[in-house]
Amino acid sequence: MFIPFRGSRFAALTLALLIPGAFFNVLLAQGGPPPAPPVTVAAPVTKRISTWDEYSGRFVAVASVEVRPRVSGFINHVHFKDGQIVKAGDPLFTIDPRPFLIAVESAQADIARTKAQVDLAENEVERARPLVKSGAVTERDFDQRRANLAVTRAQQLSAEASLKSAELNLEWTEVRAPISGRISDKKIDAGNLVTGGQQGATIMTSIVSLDPIHFEFDVSETDFLRYSRLFLSGDRPSSREVSNPVRIRLADEKVWTRQGRMNFVDNQLNPRSGTLRGRAIIDNKDQLLQPGLFARLQLFGGESDALLIPDAAVVSDQTRKIAFVVGTDNVVKAAPLELGPIYEGLRVVRGGLKPDDRVVIEGIANPAVRPGAKVTAQPGTIGVFDSN
Repeated sequence: MFIPFRGSRFAALTLALLIPGAFFNVLLAQGGPPPAPPVTVAAPVTKRISTWDEYSGRFVAVASVEVRPRVSGFINHVHFKDGQIVKAGDPLFTIDPRPFLIAVESAQADIARTKAQVDLAENEVERARPLVKSGAVTERDFDQRRANLAVTRAQQLSAEASLKSAELNLEWTEVRAPISGRISDKKIDAGNLVTGGQQGATIMTSIVSLDPIHFEFDVSETDFLRYSRLFLSGDRPSSREVSNPVRIRLADEKVWTRQGRMNFVDNQLNPRSGTLRGRAIIDNKDQLLQPGLFARLQLFGGESDALLIPDAAVVSDQTRKIAFVVGTDNVVKAAPLELGPIYEGLRVVRGGLKPDDRVVIEGIANPAVRPGAKVTAQPGTIGVFDSN
C-alpha cells in the first residue's frame, strides 16, 4: 500500500528538477538577463543663494523682576488681578502708611527745632561780632559762638536728610510695578506682614516683560567654526558686531511669520554640550509670544554659490546621507553628502557633489537601483521651486 506514495514522491522530484530548466529556457527565449533599470539623472543646480540655518530654542523675557517691598509693614490693599498686564509705575500693593507718616511728621518737627537753634546761634554771632573789637567779648568766646552756629547748621542738614529718608520710606509703602509686562499671581494677601530691606525681603509677586522678547538658542561647534571662517574671509558679518537677521516659526506654523535681529552671542562655548549660546530680539506687539514658548529660528548664514538637488534624491544610509551618482559607465555610486537647509524647495548640498555629477532624481525607489548596479540613465533637469 506504500507503492502509490513512492510514485507520488518520484513525480514530485521529477517536477522539481524540470522547473529550473524550464525557467532557464524562458530566460533564453526572452533574450537573457533583465535589462538595467531606467533612472533619470541631472546635474545639481548651481546658484548663488542666501542660506538660513535653522535652530530650536525658547523665548525668554528681556526683563524679569521679583517684586519685593523696601519697607516692612502690614499689607492694606492688593491692586491687581493675578496674571494681568501692568505698566511701569502701576500700584501693586499698599503697605500700612501710618507708622511712616508719623516718622515724616517727627522729621519735620526736628527740622523746625534745628532751624530755631540755627537762628539763635546766628543772632548770638552777630551780636558778639562788634563786641570783639571793644573787648567786651573775648576772641575765645566769639570762636565758641561760631562753632555753635556750625554745629546747629549741621544738625539742621541732618534733620533735613532724615525727613527725606522718612518721605522716601512713606513713598515706598506704595509698591509699584518696576517694569511693564505680565504679572504673576500674588504671593501675599492683604493683612499679612511683609519684610522689607535689601536682604530677606518678602517676594510679593513677579513680572516679565513681553515686548520686545528675546529668543535664545544654541549653535553647534561646527556652525560656530563655519560662521567664524565666513567672517574672517569677509563673506558674512559676525553677529557679535552686526545685528544679523533672523526669522521665527512657532510650533503650529508652517511658514516663517516673524522677523528679528541678533543682539547677543556668548563669549565662550559650553564645554559640556559643545555649543555656543546665541540670542535674538523679536517684536511682540500682539503679545502672542510668551517666555518659555518653543519655536524654530532661522539665522542668516551668508551668501554663497551652492549646489541644489531635490530632497527626494537624498537617501539615508545608516548614519549618513547619500545621493546616487551615475558614472560614465552607467554604474551607480554612493556619494556621502554634507547637507544644508531647504532653499526654494531644493536641498542645499555643502559637500559631496560636483557641479557635473549625474545625480539620480527619479527611479531611486527601485530596489534594483543601488551602489554597484548598472542602470539606463535618461537625462533630466532640476527645477527651482518656491517653497512657499
